Amino acid sequence: MKVAIISDIHDNLANLGFFLNLTKKEEIEKIICLGDITNQETLKILAQGFTGEILLVYGNMEIYSENDIKEYRNINYLGRFGTSQLGNFVVGLCHEPGFIKNLFEKNEDLNFIFYGHTHKPWLSMKNKAVLINPGTLGGVFQKASYAIWDDQDGKIKLKLIHN
Repeated sequence: MKVAIISDIHDNLANLGFFLNLTKKEEIEKIICLGDITNQETLKILAQGFTGEILLVYGNMEIYSENDIKEYRNINYLGRFGTSQLGNFVVGLCHEPGFIKNLFEKNEDLNFIFYGHTHKPWLSMKNKAVLINPGTLGGVFQKASYAIWDDQDGKIKLKLIHN
């Protein structure tokens, strides 16, 4: 299954709309959103603009309430951080890299950890897990980017919204 990983939208509705159109072309079946959507309108556009499941963690810049999330049946909300079984892999999700230690405390056998916050696309290793930051969909301080991950073979591709 193809999974899109996004973070740090920061209410950039133009980039979000462009990305949602790309999910159809790329045949994305699931979205992992690593926080900093920011307001309730952007949350609504994301949830209504994608028909598949959205795994969501709460970022540090959110101004919508956690109760607003309950309105959308396609959002699987994990709080500030959480883990999930996706295909052949156990993944950890958080917004701020400071929560990575909490993810390892929750499950030391993580294969991948996806995080955001820094706006910088990044790939590294910690313990046996691959750490991946898809950058910022909002294009704040960096070019707007996202990642596509195959949950069967674990391959990841970083993509730019605009070249």
